[in-house]
Amino acid sequence: MGFDLLRVPTRRHLIAAGVSIAFFPLPAAARPAPLRISLLGQALIKTDLRVIGWPAMGDFRRLLKGSDAVFTDLETVIAGPLSGQSTRPADSEVLHIGAPEVIDCLQAIGVNIVATSNNHAWDLDAGGILSTIDALKMRRLAFAGSGPDLVSASAPGYLKGRKTVALVAAAAGAIRDGAAATATRPGVNELRRGADGALDAIDVERYLAAIRLAASTGAIVIAYLHSHYWEPKKSDTPEWQRDLARRAIDAGAVTFAAHGVPELQGIEYYRGAPLFHGLSSFIFQSKKPDDAYGPEAWQSIIAQLEIDRGAVTRTQIIPVQLDGKGVFHDGSLVRGTPMLADIGQAPAIIDRVTALSAVLGNSVSFRQTSMSGRRFLRSTIELRPQ
Repeated sequence: MGFDLLRVPTRRHLIAAGVSIAFFPLPAAARPAPLRISLLGQALIKTDLRVIGWPAMGDFRRLLKGSDAVFTDLETVIAGPLSGQSTRPADSEVLHIGAPEVIDCLQAIGVNIVATSNNHAWDLDAGGILSTIDALKMRRLAFAGSGPDLVSASAPGYLKGRKTVALVAAAAGAIRDGAAATATRPGVNELRRGADGALDAIDVERYLAAIRLAASTGAIVIAYLHSHYWEPKKSDTPEWQRDLARRAIDAGAVTFAAHGVPELQGIEYYRGAPLFHGLSSFIFQSKKPDDAYGPEAWQSIIAQLEIDRGAVTRTQIIPVQLDGKGVFHDGSLVRGTPMLADIGQAPAIIDRVTALSAVLGNSVSFRQTSMSGRRFLRSTIELRPQ
């Protein structure tokens, strides 16, 4: 199942395109293929799915094969020689530690760029920050959001390919004392919030400056935020986040993506750029009690963007269903394994995204089209003229 988000050109866009483009288009064969970026939900992965069996692995590999960049948030600290002591109780249900093989599992389906700015990056102290970075570098994965100091943590991460894709990543909320990077301490790139609820202006400017820097090189920039400043209703998108996303686009990003809330949030368009305020989880190996989350925690989407001449020209979203029941492996229950949503599961995910997006102003329209011969629906989302 997919949804197409097609940008509707306005008169201003057509004028800006120029007469030569409008009346004398180049032959299709002479145009380079659009750059393709896939944005996944966050990956809370502590057990390698290949070990326990992942029936849908081949489906995701085929789906993502044509993407130049496949992005997720690595919401797991990687244990290794550089790791420090656990900063949470050993039996904590929110201690998220994985072996380096979990990165290999993500790479096996095509993931090649990850965010490391989240509230679990510090679960093995400052050494865990460095251990995770070391494991990513050994596997030649592009990343952003943490580093040995604040300059490194806030810097863009670059993925070289047909065209360079840059990631600027930050975290807001639930960053414990000692977890944020400083001039002399490893940590994550934190956006702090003051008593008035507003994000710290210096932190925001550092985030936007990194986007401007990456855009100035000609890179295609993904702006990312991992947020735990949740609204009372988790699926609601806070106004400060919407403002930050728009400012990221103004600074030069082609899209904005967010994780943190383990549920979907709405999609909106701003200046032709899609803003994904909450992609939920792609893998969610939570060990919390069964009643800790509702069915919404096991729903997700993948967004696939086509980018031509520095702008998003088409976006599809593909509904994903996670296994909330789980399977036992090595005496432990492993939940949150993803599969492509089938025709019985997809409508609820589509309806939820549609409703959450409508609350944000109806800048996106959803048009669904069935595809024969497939076990999941394909649908189209078009941008409504504003």
